Amino acid sequence: MLMSCAEEPQPEVTLSSVGKLEPRPEIYADFTLTADLSHLNDDQKQMISLLIEASDIMDDLFWRQSFGDDYKEWLDSIDDERTRRFAELNYGPWDALANDEPFMEGFDSKPLGAQFYPEDMTRKEFEDAFLPGKVDLYSFVRRDAEGKLTLVPYHVEYKDELAEAARLLREAGRLAKSPDFGNYLKLRAAALISDDFQLSDRYWMDVKDNEIDVVIGPIETYLDRMFGYRTAYESYVLIKDLEWSERLSRFAEFLPVLQEGLPVPEEYKWESPGTNADLNAYDVVYYAGHSNAASKTIAINLPNDEDVQLEKGSRRLQLKNAMQAKYEKILEPIADVLIDETQRQHISFDAFFSNTMFHEVAHGLGIKNTIDGRTTVQNALQDLASSIEEGKADILGVYMITELHKAGELGDADLRDFYVTFMAGIFRSVRFGAASAHGKANMVRFNFFLDEGAFVRDSETGRYSVDFERFGQAIEKLSRVILTLQGDGDYEGAKRLTETKGVITRQLQEDLDRLTTAGIPVDISFTQGVAQLGIE
Repeated sequence: MLMSCAEEPQPEVTLSSVGKLEPRPEIYADFTLTADLSHLNDDQKQMISLLIEASDIMDDLFWRQSFGDDYKEWLDSIDDERTRRFAELNYGPWDALANDEPFMEGFDSKPLGAQFYPEDMTRKEFEDAFLPGKVDLYSFVRRDAEGKLTLVPYHVEYKDELAEAARLLREAGRLAKSPDFGNYLKLRAAALISDDFQLSDRYWMDVKDNEIDVVIGPIETYLDRMFGYRTAYESYVLIKDLEWSERLSRFAEFLPVLQEGLPVPEEYKWESPGTNADLNAYDVVYYAGHSNAASKTIAINLPNDEDVQLEKGSRRLQLKNAMQAKYEKILEPIADVLIDETQRQHISFDAFFSNTMFHEVAHGLGIKNTIDGRTTVQNALQDLASSIEEGKADILGVYMITELHKAGELGDADLRDFYVTFMAGIFRSVRFGAASAHGKANMVRFNFFLDEGAFVRDSETGRYSVDFERFGQAIEKLSRVILTLQGDGDYEGAKRLTETKGVITRQLQEDLDRLTTAGIPVDISFTQGVAQLGIE
């Protein structure tokens, strides 16, 4: 069940001057994760329990990557219940929705490199070091006995913990109703203890008949704000919604023609996206590690491996129950405060769901390698790669909706629903702050659309509306800007865009403060586990 936030909400935090923060667990609305398991047999239910056990190991490893090995002792030392709860939500003493500034005495701002790099290491030292494999996704940078930088693979640092997680996955695999999914769990187990994930990623793309799924391992690089190289551990345990998945299954086939129509020169769209990607809807029953930290993911686009994406596309997983919670508890109340009454009827869950889905699909558009062929976009844009990629998916998602609507592929849906819900969604996501790649992307998009006249603020009511004609023009213009930055591997250009557009203006901050005054939560937190699922 959903819980409302506290009656006395804390004021929204500005991103320019944070000052001393206080714990504010009330900005998260609690939501109990459940799902209908009546169609599953006893072995499948036991498999879910094992997957949750393995997920808890991922949670432990993420804590250590984010805060340090002594996190349990530190948590136990916190006497105040509210402070401890907020520390648990943020996996440390830093408020992730306030630019990772500390909310407890004795701590500075969160290290940009979290625990991936030595605390005293500078960017220049790392860049100058002869360290083969230093941009590796699955290793820590440490100092050897002589003080020189060296690499320690994850599977070495966490040998015992990963061996136990692998054992649990293999045991779960023996209980799987789907033989393919059982084989995948065995491959993923092997990947955890070797840091070689490509084979399991490839195999996962071909597993089609499983009612239960799990996303587990070191996956996203958002925690590494120094370079954006190193991945953090996380897990999701998922139950497929067969009815909604059937509705989504046909959209991946449109990717090649949409790629051809992108508003950029040919060299910026020369790669061919895979067409056999899956679009499926799930109820998520467990989050752990990175996925459970602060703002919660409501859709997934994986695998991240560029080679696998080019060969097989990617899988887009829509987390329907979590999405519904955010829509009802956050987006609808935001719309009541900030959306012009003449356009309020265009806010809908179906549009919110579709905007989120096509955001994930749009990750498959554009190119993964710079046009000069020298490197990947990820490596060229370094710490800015994640926010620019999220910005690309944001804008190309609504580009896809527009093009598919023109082609009659969205039935009798009203295009205005997607556009107005898209704008309302920005107010929801922009509250995540500057420390979030998604938050930065949303700020860039909001300011760009406002400057282009696609978003219009009524100075008397303080409410916003969409100029539908200019909205289409802004889609094309921002798509061109971002795709060109990625194709050129233009780090300085990406930095300028982020610094000039990725800010919350005083006017917007005042409007966001109205949401806090209205007691609207910023995000959701979960009550979850085998007890909530009734499978103890």
